[in-house]
Amino acid sequence: MLIDIHTHCHLQRASDIVRQSNKETWPTPEQLIQMMDNNGIDKSVILGCVSPEWRWTLVIPEEILEICSQYPDRLIPFCNFDPRYLTNDTTADFMPLLKTYKKLGCKGVGEYFPNIPFDDPLNINFFRQVESIGLPLIFHIAPEIGGHYGVYDEPGLPRLEKVLQACPGLVLLAHSAAFWSEISANMTGEERNGYPHGKVVPGRVVELMQKYPNLHGDLSAGSGFNAISRDPEFGYQFLEEFQNRLYFGTDICNNLQETPIVGYFRKLKAEKLISAEAYEKITWKNAAELLDISI
Repeated sequence: MLIDIHTHCHLQRASDIVRQSNKETWPTPEQLIQMMDNNGIDKSVILGCVSPEWRWTLVIPEEILEICSQYPDRLIPFCNFDPRYLTNDTTADFMPLLKTYKKLGCKGVGEYFPNIPFDDPLNINFFRQVESIGLPLIFHIAPEIGGHYGVYDEPGLPRLEKVLQACPGLVLLAHSAAFWSEISANMTGEERNGYPHGKVVPGRVVELMQKYPNLHGDLSAGSGFNAISRDPEFGYQFLEEFQNRLYFGTDICNNLQETPIVGYFRKLKAEKLISAEAYEKITWKNAAELLDISI
């Protein structure tokens, strides 16, 4: 069993509406299902995109719900928001929308990436309402404001820590290079938004995960995969220590995308590099429990 905590897809778009960085679009649902089948993935969470910092692929919750209704046994809907919704007000009431999307089947919120400070009052207002309704939230961190998508935080992730303290009941699933690069204390500024190599000196990510039980880890994309594979022995220890709060994921966002983390976890299992219990939890049991999915 494999549950992918982080994928993207959308209904067929006009052929010339593409991301300018690589001339690609997100896969269609049919293409995503084919990639899941090719990789032995049983279920995938579908994340939307609504913040203006990422305009090329706008995918609202209603579209995600429509897609997931076509594949109810394979695809799991999340809803997404921007805290500037509802008149850009720090007292905006998101509860009617959150309650509606939860009632319609959304199991979480994300991918959340407005390019404003992580602890901005707009974010705190929204986070507390997500906490109140009991949904988890997947976020993407940016290393600066402007030129990026993602909530902004400085090196050392002080703003993330403030949010963890302000919303202790909100399960926050961490994602992106600016988060996972801080798994090592010897990360340089130039490496912060990339994929650092070499031995890991346990850094801020380890410290925060040890301190805050509401911080969970989304292992998807090159960032999460690099964090656990760059220093193999450290990676095995990290997976064991935090086995209750880590989630297998791919971050599929292109058709025919390579997914090296799939082979990595197959190797972990085949060579018994981590315990069977840790493997089962990370690859599907944690997601099933967090999202209240019957298997």
